[in-house]
Formats: sequence, structure tokens, C-alpha cells
Amino acid sequence: MLTTAELFDPGGVPPELTGLLETEFPWEILELLDRFMLDVPAQILGDVHPSAVLTGPVFVAAGTKIGPHALIEGPAWLGPGAEVGHGAYLRGGVVLAPKAKVGHATEVKRSLLLPGAAAPHFNYVGDSVLGSGVNLGAGAKLANFRALSGTVKVAGHDTGLRKFGAALGDGVSLGCNSVTGPGTVVGPRTAVYHGLMLRGLYPADTVLKLRQTVDAAPLE
Repeated sequence: MLTTAELFDPGGVPPELTGLLETEFPWEILELLDRFMLDVPAQILGDVHPSAVLTGPVFVAAGTKIGPHALIEGPAWLGPGAEVGHGAYLRGGVVLAPKAKVGHATEVKRSLLLPGAAAPHFNYVGDSVLGSGVNLGAGAKLANFRALSGTVKVAGHDTGLRKFGAALGDGVSLGCNSVTGPGTVVGPRTAVYHGLMLRGLYPADTVLKLRQTVDAAPLE
């Protein structure tokens, strides 16, 4: 099982967020995230488009940009240089570390995006942790809800949670239209090809490929 320390390097994470990484396993970060949200101040220092809607306590650091028609339901904490694009939706307790990005038509619920992590186009990120420099291709989804009874398990480890999406280690790249099932953990620097469906534990420094057979037939 990959631990929090093996997935995420605290170097480059601002001091106010490093405490969120002081867990043994990555799904335990979500509990610390909930506690962190209890003290989020309502303060807007960055650039918020007039059509964006912010409700509840939302902290927007200087240098942060929130685009047209974005909806942020606090509590939420957006660090310096973070970006929320057109039509994005943040809810349930979201932290964007410095220079993290949530782009067009992307929904993020109760998640932590570490520095430089990006969910830039048509993504869903639920109850998840994205490491520094993670990039989600267009249409990639991180499913978080176990539809069957019981709690989410990762490689035999019971998280005790009904909702846990994914923990993607630093530098992971998820291809377009890929989907991770609840309880997916991917080691740092692993690249996932487009269209894959993942669930479970995957090692660091790996390329995960989808092999398919394509038949080309002449027009009749």
C-alpha cells in the first residue's frame, strides 16, 4: 500500500497546508480537510469575475483568478495563483494549493489539489487528493461513491469511508476520458493512457496503456 509520504512530497506545499499531509494513508487526508474547513475565513483578495457566485466562507488569496459563471459553495480555500475557470463548480470543502487549476465545466467536491495540480476541462473530482503537478485530461472523472453497501477498500485496506475517490501521486497524468473507480491510488509520475478505467492500487513510474483492436472495413 502506498502511504501519504510516498505519494506526496510536502516540499513546495505552503506551511498552512502541510498539516493536511500528516497521515499514514491518503484517504485519511479527507478527515483533516474537514477540520481545516472549520476555520476558513471569508476573505476575497484575488480577482473574481462579476458573474461568479461565491457563498459561505471562501478564502481567495491575492493573485487568484475566478472566471465567469463559476460557482463556489464554501467552505473553500484558494491559494495564491490558483485559477477557477468558466462554469466551474466547487463544493463540499475544496482546497486549491498555489497555482492549482480547476477549469471549464469541471466539478470538484471535498478535495485537495496540491500545487500545480490541474483539472482543466470537463472533469469530476470527488473526495480525492491530487498531488503536485497532476494533470487530468479532458473528460477524466474520479468517481467517489460506492454504490453497493459497505465502505470503499483499497488493495484490501478498508478506508472506513462510503465516499473516497482517488489519490493521485505527484506528477501523475491521467489521459482524456479515463475514469477511476472509488478507492483508486496511483503512484507518483505514472502516466495513464486515454480511455482507461482504473480501480485499485497502481505503482509509481509506470505507463498504464489500453490496448484495443481496430477493424477497418471498406465501405459497401
